[in-house]
Amino acid sequence: MLKIDNLHAFYGKSHVLHGVHFEVHEGEITALLGRNGSGRSTTAKAIMGLVDCHGSVLWKGQEITGKRTYEIAHLGIGYVPESRDIFPTLTVEQNLYLGQKSARKTGRWSLADMYQMFPRLEERKNTLAGVMSGGEQQMLTLCRTLMGDPDLIIIDEPTEGLAPKIVELVAQYLKELKKRGISVLLIEQKLTIAMDISDRCMVMGHGSIVFTGTPDELRQDNYIRKEWLEV
Repeated sequence: MLKIDNLHAFYGKSHVLHGVHFEVHEGEITALLGRNGSGRSTTAKAIMGLVDCHGSVLWKGQEITGKRTYEIAHLGIGYVPESRDIFPTLTVEQNLYLGQKSARKTGRWSLADMYQMFPRLEERKNTLAGVMSGGEQQMLTLCRTLMGDPDLIIIDEPTEGLAPKIVELVAQYLKELKKRGISVLLIEQKLTIAMDISDRCMVMGHGSIVFTGTPDELRQDNYIRKEWLEV
């Protein structure tokens, strides 16, 4: 579904990604793990056309390197950034409607689906998004992205700063996406949630992929965990 090959990315003269390669298969949750500064978020931004990069990013066999971000999104890739990027002066419901690709197109997800998944959003549908808690804003960003009906969702640090109960809710949410046939590229620092819900794990270090395997294989690989993950 998504195939990355020899991907390099730059911030000015700073060379951040060094020949990254991996695949995300249809209907699976793939976790991209690593310490802060390893290049995980830059990988997501490179896929979405948000940083200067070269190499190959194939989406369903189509080369998307060099395309504009909105073009990539319209091809079926959703992106939930770590910064959340809600529209603070708009209500919850207005934020959700902005996620739709087209008001004339009916996707797999409706406003009712969002409210069923996260009842708290329905309770606060007329509330300005900027006054909501971090956990509520995370729910809103996830749901706004889904309203665009993506086939793949890239989600960057969805549990950062959230209470344990909300973390559990996010994990359930990601499992629900998989049930509905949506692939997930999960960028996460918390090993427990990532290895609990993912089908495959990749570990990034110094801008390169240093491990690819199942969660069980990662659990058994003490060297990789100590060298690239544990603080």
